[in-house]
Amino acid sequence: MPHFVYIMASRPAGALYTGRTRDLRRRVEAHRAGFSNHTAKYKIRTLVWFEGLDDFEASLARERQIKRWRRDWKIALITRSNPDWKDMTAHVPD
Repeated sequence: MPHFVYIMASRPAGALYTGRTRDLRRRVEAHRAGFSNHTAKYKIRTLVWFEGLDDFEASLARERQIKRWRRDWKIALITRSNPDWKDMTAHVPD
């Protein structure tokens, strides 16, 4: 089972949240149900980007890398693969 690094947003170029998990569908639903104070406070509910990685260490390193990025770099990363900032939940592999 892959590990995922993901970004959720409140709206296009709105508030962002970066995280990682092994079960991306479950984590997205948890965020939508109020799992995180940050995502609840800023109404972050849309999965706009994700990446599957082979192991825990790789996912941890990638999450930390993205969290250190400037905001405009994160927006560019999302926009390259998801220019309309559509919800990507349906594209998460089972």
